[in-house]
Order: sequence, then C-alpha cells, then structure tokens
Amino acid sequence: MNLKDLIREIPNFPQDGVSYKDITPLLKDPVGLSAAVQTMLAPYADTEVDLVVGIEARGFVFATPIALELRCGFVPMRKPGKLPAATLRRDYALEYGETALEIHADAIARGQRVLVVDDVLATGGTLAATCQTLEELGAVVEGISVLAELSFLSGRRLLHGYKLASAIVY
Repeated sequence: MNLKDLIREIPNFPQDGVSYKDITPLLKDPVGLSAAVQTMLAPYADTEVDLVVGIEARGFVFATPIALELRCGFVPMRKPGKLPAATLRRDYALEYGETALEIHADAIARGQRVLVVDDVLATGGTLAATCQTLEELGAVVEGISVLAELSFLSGRRLLHGYKLASAIVY
C-alpha cells in the first residue's frame, strides 16, 4: 500500500506557499491507518522500550497503538496548560513562530527507554524540543518514528544522533 495515496495536499494552507499534508483521509481508512502504524512500528519492533511518547495532537493517534504493540505505556507531550500535575516545559521555535510543550515532571523515571512518535517531521523543532525535555528528565531516547518527513525542510539536521524512521518522505 502506498500511504502517500491516502494523504491529500491542501495548497496555501496554513499560509501562502505552504502545501499542507492532510492525514485525515489516511486516518479514516482502517487499512491505511493500520498500515501506517505497522510501518512506523517496524524499525523499532525489536527495540527495548519502556514508554512511547506521543506529541500533541496527531502524534497521539499513532503513539498509542504503537505503545500497545510494544507492550509498554504511553506518555503525552502536551501544549501548555493541558496537564493537571507539575510539568516540565520547553519553549522552542517552529516554522510559523514560537510555542512550547509540557510533560508531567514525574512521567518518566531516570533511565527509562522511550520511543518518540509524531505525525510529521518538518523543521525538527518540535521533535528536538521533545527529545531535549525527555533527556532532561533522565530518559534514554531509543528512537523517533514519524508518519511523514518533509525532507525539503531539513528537520533531520536538528535530530543528529537519534535513530529516526519516517514511513513517508516528501
């Protein structure tokens, strides 16, 4: 199955000159969704992982079934103000401005092995901020898995040193 066939492009969204990759057609297709999860999981199927960290919001869609397949827990990386307990926050730049992510301060124990999952690797800022935050908590980042990589934005350069797998590359 060609997963790209299930992703529609929306020109000039969210701003002129950007060609948005809309994954909602893939998400509503049960065969496509299953194929996407299995493709994202495959490079890490034999990796010892304690937790899968999913990045809000669409990363949750893929991280949860991957965690179930790996027989481990799921931890959300959220936008600010969404988590009820004490958090660790990381501010970072992205292609359209600045933002932040938070994780519960007690979500990961020192030495736990984590797999980071998100839907898209663009400029790499979100994934780099996530990995830095996890390492600050003492986690060992075993790898990163994304559905789609926008290689023309060179986000991989911020993730040097991490094992990175992309199911689709544009």
